[in-house]
Amino acid sequence: MTALLDVILPVFLIIGFGYAAAWFGLFSEPNVDGLMRYAQNFAAPSLLFWSIANLDLGTAYNSGLLVSFYAGAFAGFAAGFFGARLLFNRPMTDSVAIGFACLFSNSLLLGLPITERAYGAGALQGNFAIISVHAPLLYGFGICLMEWARTRGQGLSAPALTLQVTRAIFMQPLVIGITLGFIVNLSGLPLPGVAVAAVEMVARTAIPTALFGLGGVLLRYRPEGDRATIAVICAASLILHPGVTYLVGRVFDLDTAGLRSAVVTGAMAPGVNAYMFAHLYGVGKRVVASSVLIATALSILTIWVWLQILP
Repeated sequence: MTALLDVILPVFLIIGFGYAAAWFGLFSEPNVDGLMRYAQNFAAPSLLFWSIANLDLGTAYNSGLLVSFYAGAFAGFAAGFFGARLLFNRPMTDSVAIGFACLFSNSLLLGLPITERAYGAGALQGNFAIISVHAPLLYGFGICLMEWARTRGQGLSAPALTLQVTRAIFMQPLVIGITLGFIVNLSGLPLPGVAVAAVEMVARTAIPTALFGLGGVLLRYRPEGDRATIAVICAASLILHPGVTYLVGRVFDLDTAGLRSAVVTGAMAPGVNAYMFAHLYGVGKRVVASSVLIATALSILTIWVWLQILP
């Protein structure tokens, strides 16, 4: 119970504060959109840039850590995609969007603050390693499948599809921040002290502004219909993904820090990016939006359970 009160609730109180502010009209939709645009396009990329630039690449990139986390992620995708397609007879494009919601956990806005509050800032190295791969890999996978589903029978060439996917990935601000961080890290390029101070100031605002803005965004996602599909997404995101990650992590004999980072990140609800992906293609929007809201609420309890299981 101490973990629930000290670790999880402060994070969700900030989300609830943003939700309440939007509910009572104290923070309008344009305000929410502007705050989220700042958080996702500027503050979070700055945080990732600075974290990757200072990451010890030799120790952070443990193959067991990445395989454990992404085995869980793709198991979640398979459950969502085939469940939507075979059990609920959803169209192929809807099934990809639903699978993507099961795949794309909220590693940044929820995973980082929960891990930091539970285990301290020094425990985030594994989180940053996962996040540095997260957006490029999963967006690339999702976009490839969606473009294939949309263009079946249209004769789109492999080079054209590759160009389309690459452009979509590297136009993401988070990916730009990650890429620049790797450039600085690998090159050893020294940054002026003034620039470092400015980047650090912006980076420190990323988590609180994103959490508050996330609360305002969630107000829009009113649960509607598709209860069985929503249940599959919630189960895949909150139980299957971290469960597979935990088991594979044990097989790889991950150290305690790595296991914590992988499982806690995997235990997060689908992020706003899951809805943005569905919205981008105009498919599965209602079910994905509802799942983001419901899974985020349920994760208050499921995260507590995973914190009790972890060493």
